[in-house]
Parts: sequence; structure tokens; C-alpha cells
Amino acid sequence: MELLLEKPARKGLERMPRKSAEAMLKRLENIAASPRAQHANVKPLVGFKDTYRLRQGDWRAVYRLVYEANQMRVVVVDVRGGIYR
Repeated sequence: MELLLEKPARKGLERMPRKSAEAMLKRLENIAASPRAQHANVKPLVGFKDTYRLRQGDWRAVYRLVYEANQMRVVVVDVRGGIYR
């Protein structure tokens, strides 16, 4: 699957500490490589179809799988308190 970072996700990664951002991006790439597999710290978001959150420490990434376009769209990356607003 193609990994696409939307603008809020790119800005969130820029705000993260460098090593944490690199680790988050690597985990997102691994998920995009096999989106149907079980991944640690990934849960579906209730009420949203094919939308999941990835937890890494205090940071969260919300992504949506678009199977028709073969894309994984990372919607936002932010700290835990700000992600669900």
C-alpha cells in the first residue's frame, strides 16, 4: 500500500523529537506494507470505517485505509490529549 501523509500528519511529525518521529514513520511504513496483519499498539477507531490509531508513547497517529486506491492515509499525528479533538 502507498503511504500518504496529509498536512496535519507531516506537521505533527515535524514537532516530534527526531528519533521518535523516525520510529513513528518506520512503524507506519511497516503497517502500510501489511495493513491487514496484527500490529502492536494499533486499535480501530469506533464509528469510523477502516480508520485506526497507532500509539507510540504519548503520541498518536490516526490513519485511514483506502483499499480502492491502495492507499494508507495518515490523517494526523499529535500528542495524546490533542489527537481526539
